[in-house]
Amino acid sequence: MTTSESTTTITTSADTTSANTPAPVANARDLALAHYAARGVLEHVLARHGATFQQQVALRAAITSDTPQTPDDLVTQVQGYLKADPAGIRATLDELLAKHLLVADGAHLRPTEAGRELLTAVGAETAPVSARIWGGIPAEDLAAAGRVLALVTERANKELSTLTA
Repeated sequence: MTTSESTTTITTSADTTSANTPAPVANARDLALAHYAARGVLEHVLARHGATFQQQVALRAAITSDTPQTPDDLVTQVQGYLKADPAGIRATLDELLAKHLLVADGAHLRPTEAGRELLTAVGAETAPVSARIWGGIPAEDLAAAGRVLALVTERANKELSTLTA
């Protein structure tokens, strides 16, 4: 990798561009386009299973939690992830209950076997696609991207918190 004042050239065996072509400098638009491209792949798979992106996020939050979650707990988690309207998230939880992917257990919601099976099936279908998308990216590039994305997320969350205070 070589660096100049405004460009970085990255050369890997997986590159399809010239070794002398400068890598683009990441910006908000590029981040958004990458997000929506990857999300589009996931939403295509979810649609085949009759599920939405928001349903998948809420179901995953319920499944991966170490403790039982109340509806309010899940709304808070999903809102933190997606910055979505709490009323819309509650509607999503109702949809998951109606589809028997979540079940009420007293004051808590827990995933059903069907909910777990859905996420397992979606994961199995998306795994080879994810491997093709992420494959061949050098570990140091992924580490740098991870640091940048964590910083952008932290700053954006801070700005959103200020805007909505």
